[in-house]
Amino acid sequence: MPKNALSVSHLTKRFDAKVKEPGFWNSVRSILTPKFKRIDAVKNLSFDVEEGEILAFIGPNGAGKSTTIKMLTGILYPTSGTAKVMGFTPWSQRKKMAYRVGCIFGQKPQLWYHLPAQDTFDLLAKIYDLDEAAYQKRVKGLIDLFDIAEIVKIPVRKLSLGQRMRCEIVGSLIHKPDVLFLDEPTIGLDVVAKARIRSIIKRMNEKEGTTIILTSHDMGDIEKLCKRAIIINEGKMIYDGKLSALRRKYIKVKTINAKFSDKVPPIRIPGVTVLKQVDFGAKLEVDLKKAKVGDVLAALNKFPVEDITITDPEMEEIIAMIYGKHGH
Repeated sequence: MPKNALSVSHLTKRFDAKVKEPGFWNSVRSILTPKFKRIDAVKNLSFDVEEGEILAFIGPNGAGKSTTIKMLTGILYPTSGTAKVMGFTPWSQRKKMAYRVGCIFGQKPQLWYHLPAQDTFDLLAKIYDLDEAAYQKRVKGLIDLFDIAEIVKIPVRKLSLGQRMRCEIVGSLIHKPDVLFLDEPTIGLDVVAKARIRSIIKRMNEKEGTTIILTSHDMGDIEKLCKRAIIINEGKMIYDGKLSALRRKYIKVKTINAKFSDKVPPIRIPGVTVLKQVDFGAKLEVDLKKAKVGDVLAALNKFPVEDITITDPEMEEIIAMIYGKHGH
């Protein structure tokens, strides 16, 4: 039976934010008689993550993702609730837990900007008290896996963003963590660099069984790497399950693109909206509550069909739909 790398139970975090009206005198009043507004950044979150799993932890800006990750990495204390990461309570056993976890924050580099990445790797080996022979073997394997042998001795400031991110991930893996928190690991990268980072993350997970918690606004990252997603909005969990089930649950329409070998009259099918129709083609939207795709295809077969493609909405649209449904 698989073990849990993370176990979170009723995790809650409240902040008291100072409230101030605009204007000079209101600024003075806020100093003399400050007023506070209670903000529930994270509300009663409970979930488990199995060892070796890659979990997408997603939500809009301000949803509580970063606050949750900061609690799970021991940076913040929760208001209430419990959490275990590889058996450790993050906020009270942070030092011990640090040897078992790694973190990558896409916009907060850990590499020394003016030094080669190799120097940072050597420093991290000292910080984690790694045996020299074991470290040399480990770092060589990671350099080969991430294909950075030619850039590891170049000052970080001279590297491209994609090269730098590969080095950042190697730095977070030097001590062979059991759990890796990846926060926007492909932010700002071009298409080729994104694909490369995703491929490496997947291979590393398969090779070492590293448990990965991925937060990203790039749905390509999520669809390529994760089978399960947790979605939070306004601090509350609104979905926990398979990405495939998410599609089935929330897809209400499908798009059909049809090409014809001859001109066809205006298409009229119950439950179908014609988004576009030209002489030899049509783009249709099927309302799945009003029509079955099979019935629509049967109706289209009355025309001289040459080719048909059926597509689901993009995952971004599905996620946006969920946010809207569970927002204010």
